[in-house]
Amino acid sequence: MAFFTLTPSAPRGNVPAIGQMLIAGLFFSAMHTSIRYLGMVDGMHPFEIAFFRNFFGLIVILPWVVRFGLRTLSTSRIKLHLLRASVSTASMLCGFYAFTIAPLAQVTALGFSGPIFATVLAVAFLSEKVGFRRWTAILTGFFGTLVAVKFGISGIELGPALAIAGAVGGGINICVVKVLGRTESAVTITAYMSLLMAPMSLIPALFFWEWPSLTQLVWLAFIGIAGNIGQILLVQALHDGDTNVVMPFDYVRLLWVAILSFFAFGEIPDGYTWSGGTIIFASAAYIAYRERYLAKQATATGKAKAYD
Repeated sequence: MAFFTLTPSAPRGNVPAIGQMLIAGLFFSAMHTSIRYLGMVDGMHPFEIAFFRNFFGLIVILPWVVRFGLRTLSTSRIKLHLLRASVSTASMLCGFYAFTIAPLAQVTALGFSGPIFATVLAVAFLSEKVGFRRWTAILTGFFGTLVAVKFGISGIELGPALAIAGAVGGGINICVVKVLGRTESAVTITAYMSLLMAPMSLIPALFFWEWPSLTQLVWLAFIGIAGNIGQILLVQALHDGDTNVVMPFDYVRLLWVAILSFFAFGEIPDGYTWSGGTIIFASAAYIAYRERYLAKQATATGKAKAYD
């Protein structure tokens, strides 16, 4: 598997990739449900949960640091790693807070808008060119976001607003990873993210610190480990399979969340969440597909990547 080495391996195909995406979605959904439980039911502050998610996430990363030694941390782009970690920490704090005060499925649906914001930001800051098709997908995705938050029907509450802020942060994160990916391995990128985000997220957590009980520590450990395993599986799925085949299966995450939130909290997603989430995800999936398609076309023809 490509993630487990400092050099990429050959893709394994769509069938393994689909399985990895489905399992990744289950891990992410279980993590988000656990965050909501600790924050809403158990009363733990989401900033403290975010710190422990990063702290225990290090457990998943440390074996690679041990295996590859200092090569794992070899980089000439430490400023970009610091930028990514800072943005990711802020995005995580917004998202975790949203999970504790807004319906789980709604926050998940809004989270799908990250790649849409990433495309807009890439145009603004990375000078990427986007044509009519992808601009149409972007505008459609924004419309889906308005549907999911019931814009015009009721005011946008704090939870959905934080979820959108987290998605914007996710979009910035995607852009930074695009730049880092030109020279850094997935191991190095993920290692720096975990090593930097743990101390960064500790600072806001200290303002709301309460020592967790043993039961809470078990939940927190699960959140950290599940989050990093899900991230690894997601990265590997996108490496092994075609984007247009694999990405639609990420939408199953909304179904996982709906099932878990129903049994854990009695929440039933409304029609606005399902409709908006479907529109947002369809737009993001199309953008991802066009990115991959145009990149492959450019590689095959030897010409610069087209835009449409």
